[in-house]
This record gives sequence, C-alpha cells and structure tokens, in this order.
Amino acid sequence: MDDDGYVALVCDSVQYSVVLADPGARTMDVLKEIRRLTGLSLWHGKLLIGQLPATILEDQPEDTARAAAGTLRDAGAVAQAVEQDS
Repeated sequence: MDDDGYVALVCDSVQYSVVLADPGARTMDVLKEIRRLTGLSLWHGKLLIGQLPATILEDQPEDTARAAAGTLRDAGAVAQAVEQDS
C-alpha cells in the first residue's frame, strides 16, 4: 500500500469520547473507575462528577471507549461512548 492510502485510513478513523451523565448511588466505585481509566486523583474525579455531563476520556478508538463506558456502568454510573464531531 502506498503512503497516501495509509494516511487516508488513519485519518478516517472515528474517535470517541466517554461521557458520564450520572454517577449513580455508588459514587465511590465510579470515582475509583475514573481514577483507573484516567489516572486522575480521586479529588479531580470528584470535580468531574460535580460538572455533569462530564467527558471522562477523549480521542479513543470505539472499542476502548465502549469498554470504558461499560466499566463505568458496571460501577453503577450512567455513561456512554459518544462519537466525536470532526
């Protein structure tokens, strides 16, 4: 494959964000997952939760974003992977 074809394939990939809409009743479990996913401190995670809806991750491949949103949902949150606008 020539270089132009490779660049077109890479640039055409759609990126996703993980958006938290509601931490649910198990806030501490959700905070721990935010920390694990992002590396943010629990304090910074709490600040994110205070500004809902909050973008937890950006510029992620679809499978990574969907897995992260699923992890947050498993912890009790309302979260989704959202396709980013170009």
